[in-house]
Amino acid sequence: MKPSRVFVVYASVSLFAATQAQAQSQTPPQCLRSFNGTIGNGTVGSEQQISSTTVRAVNTTDANQGVAVDRDYFYSIDNYSITKHNKTTGRALRQWYGGSDGPIIHLDGGVVINGTLYAPHSNYPTAPETSSVEEWDVTTMEHVRSYSFGINRGSLTWIDQDSTGTWYGTFANYDRVQEGQTQPYGLSMNTQLVRFTPGPEGPFQYISQSWIFPESMVSEVFSPMSNSGGSFGPDGWLYITGHDASAAYVVQIPSAGSVLIWVATADLPDIAGQGIAWDRSLRPEGGNGTLYGISRESRQVVEMNIPLQPCRPQDNLSVGKVLGPNDFVDPDAE
Repeated sequence: MKPSRVFVVYASVSLFAATQAQAQSQTPPQCLRSFNGTIGNGTVGSEQQISSTTVRAVNTTDANQGVAVDRDYFYSIDNYSITKHNKTTGRALRQWYGGSDGPIIHLDGGVVINGTLYAPHSNYPTAPETSSVEEWDVTTMEHVRSYSFGINRGSLTWIDQDSTGTWYGTFANYDRVQEGQTQPYGLSMNTQLVRFTPGPEGPFQYISQSWIFPESMVSEVFSPMSNSGGSFGPDGWLYITGHDASAAYVVQIPSAGSVLIWVATADLPDIAGQGIAWDRSLRPEGGNGTLYGISRESRQVVEMNIPLQPCRPQDNLSVGKVLGPNDFVDPDAE
């Protein structure tokens, strides 16, 4: 295999002075109710719009499904290969390769937590859909563990921890009819964000809650594909991507019901969907955070600066209002 070439579009030197814990200690205050209640009305374009700046793009051999990042390295990910790169120079250092005839079929991005790279995996596009979480030791790049969901809610496309250490992920489904099949691959509207609860068998043993995405997001962004990537920003918000759109979407878990709230859209012109990863090892500078994504067409890992949300999601937004006898509302009159 030929060594990876590094092509720097625009270079900047990252500072690694702050740890993830220090970054989290700078978490902005909770949003006011008005902030959550006035951003987005469920239609495309009504949400807050965010711009981004591309810092650099690095050529790799396997930036086809996603990327993971830690303090010193980034990891380009393909269906059954992962390459570790020096984060400063982009130089490829070590690769894990599973082969087309191995048990790992379709990786989708990843996240590094305490020296372990966790990667969502599925048998896409084979039916019935099966999923697992695969784990690698990032020091040796050896595969160390697997947690299988078997036939579950769809194809697992991303996993990540929020600032409390709780695991989330998406089981994706698709409107596209795959080759050799006669029915859509699960239907995009059945795509679900899930919250995992640990058990004796590991951190992904139980699914405690799940939510669906707004209909406008499913129809205008996902279909005929689905939600491909997701990563929690240093601002506490969840950023997700579609399969090929050059954008990330900020969503919030609702205080009632099962439909996620579409808060904002970040324009990311140099990537096209797929797996993303926030660099949470860095302290945000000037209100910006560092997000990594990929360009499948060029096989490049792309580093971007993005303005962070000025406040973090409010945990318990009030739902509805309590009225006295003189203020009762007749539901049939609305």
